[in-house]
This record gives sequence, structure tokens and C-alpha cells, in this order.
Amino acid sequence: MTYPLLEKLYKAMEASNLDSIVVNPGPTLSYLTGLSFHISERPVVIFFTPGKDPAIVLPDLETLKLGHSPFEMQAFPYSETPSEWPKAFEKGIQAHGIKNKSIGVEPRALRILEYRFLEQAAPGATFPDASKALDSLRIIKNSDEIAKMRRAVIIAQDALKACIPLIKIGMSEKELAAELTIQILKNGSSPELPFSPIVASGPNSANQHAVPTDRRLQVGDMLVIDWGAAFDGYFSDLTRTFAVGEVDAEFQKIHKIVQEAAEAGRVAGKPGAPCAAVDIAARTVIEKSGYGVYFNSRTGHGLGIEGHENPYMRGDNLQILEPGMCYTVEPGIYLPGRNGVRIEDDMFVTDNGVESMSDMRREFQVVG
Repeated sequence: MTYPLLEKLYKAMEASNLDSIVVNPGPTLSYLTGLSFHISERPVVIFFTPGKDPAIVLPDLETLKLGHSPFEMQAFPYSETPSEWPKAFEKGIQAHGIKNKSIGVEPRALRILEYRFLEQAAPGATFPDASKALDSLRIIKNSDEIAKMRRAVIIAQDALKACIPLIKIGMSEKELAAELTIQILKNGSSPELPFSPIVASGPNSANQHAVPTDRRLQVGDMLVIDWGAAFDGYFSDLTRTFAVGEVDAEFQKIHKIVQEAAEAGRVAGKPGAPCAAVDIAARTVIEKSGYGVYFNSRTGHGLGIEGHENPYMRGDNLQILEPGMCYTVEPGIYLPGRNGVRIEDDMFVTDNGVESMSDMRREFQVVG
């Protein structure tokens, strides 16, 4: 029986001149096989080669998982004795006849641990970047995938809505992040979140990738909350910014500018438009306001089974948007040592436009 996703993979490999592809535990492995393996001290890899049943090198203790594979797979298990592990890699390489072939890898995922075993087992092979071939499988979402992402968005929005009445002056960032995490799970998220919620107040809100601290919310703070949920393997990623009590007029102004920039970015996406158009639309609003120097990141990134994946909304990215692509729009203004504002929504490209999966209130809102 043929497995459509593997057929698509093999066509993508042919277009990229790859004889084989090897993946280790992570989103791509789960996407291709439906199986889940953790990154650990025990290496796991799967080889995909046209004309061959996929071959997996894995620990003995993991072999029961293979009963859930959607296709036939050759297994090369190894014991707890590390000296036996290279032999399992050699058997996998030999079974696919790729000792001197082009074996594509994912540079962002493959560890040195697995790479050394592969080098040793196939000294004549080359290991080019297979990201383009693999990304081409995932970048266009079908209706089922988008439905899962919509559900992840609803879960995330409901979770934050439940937290807003609980936000009080004197509450710490960590306390709010803990409550938000609880609400995300209570509202139906899978336990493996896309990322730990970012809760950043006052000066910390100017740090785009802040980690919640013991800092307590104070009047005059802007409060950035960047969070997401997971549903059946698909993610959401949202940001809203609140005012804690009365804030300076400048921060109200900045919030309005970011709100307008986010709207411009959301509207700019459509089939046939380059990703750059989304970034340029949002960035132009902020630059015209005089705060361009304080928006030093791209406007968004792709979203799906990873929190960050293709396509990327950068001003230099001429990749064309196509129906089924999903991405974030998240412009911001970050004033070092003072406050920051970011608004983020999750989008998908339709046949004739673009739609936001998220609709939570974006207007200026006071909490505390």
C-alpha cells in the first residue's frame, strides 16, 4: 500500500537531487510517521530512500512503538551497550545502499551525536541540507490542519480571557505565567506547549524574548503576554499587550501605532503576494510614526507543527504566499529600559485573500 505523504517526500527529494533523507526525533519525524520519540542520549534516526521501506535505528526498548507506524519499516534496534550502536547505523545504511550517496539532513535538528554515527557508517556519503525538500511538504496546510490550528487558537484565547480578571498590581510575572499555563491546559491544550508563556512587564516588556521573573506589576507598566496552545500536534502563537493602571500618554500612543501596524500586516497577505509585503506594510506604519528604530525584528514567521517554521515575514523574503500557508503577524515597538508593545495574530492564506484565526480584542486595555 502506498503512503501519500511518502510519495510527496520522494518527489521533493528528486527535485532536490537527494538520494536519501535521514531525520531524528522532532517535528519532521512525527509529521512523516505519526510516531513520537524523545531526544535523549540514545540516538534514533529514520532513513527515507525511494524504492525502499523506511529504515529506523532505535533502542530495543522503543521497538513497540513501531506497531503504530502507518507503513512498513525496517528496524535496526540496538541494546544498552554503546559499543553496539555503530553497527546498527551501518546496517541501516547498508539496507538502503546509501553508503556513498547524498543523504539529506535537517541542520536545525540533527545533532552531532547522530551525525558522527552517520559519518562513521557512510564515510563516502555527503550530507546536504534537506530543509527545502522537507519544508515543501509542510508549508501548505490542508483543511484538517487549519482546523487543528483554529482549535489551538481558541484554546489560547479562552485561557488568557480567564486570566485577565486575575491580573492585579503586585502580582509577579511568574505568578501570572503559572496561572496562564494552568488555564491553557484546563482549556484543552496538549501538555507539550509550543513555548513557555512570555509574561513581561515594564522594562522587561522591551525584551522581545523575555522570561517571566519575580518582578511585580506596577502602575505605569505595559504588560506583554506572548502565549500559545497545542491541539493534536498543531500550535497557536499570540501576543497581546495591556496597560497596568494608568500609563504615560506616549505608551498609549505606541500601542495605537502597533495596533495599526498589525492591521496593515494582516491585510497585506494574499495569494501571489511576497512575504516581504507583509513585513513592509507593518514596518511602514511604525517607521512613519518615528519609532522605526525600535522595531528591530521581522514581522512574523510560519506556524504549524513548530512554533517557528517557513514562511518568514521578512522585508527581503520574496517567497510567494499560497493558499494554505499559515503565519504570524507580530509587529512591535520596544523602548529599552522603559516599555514594549507587541500585538500578534495567527493568519492563513485563503484562495482569494487572508484570514485571521485569532480575534481576541487588540485595542488598548487597562488591567490591574
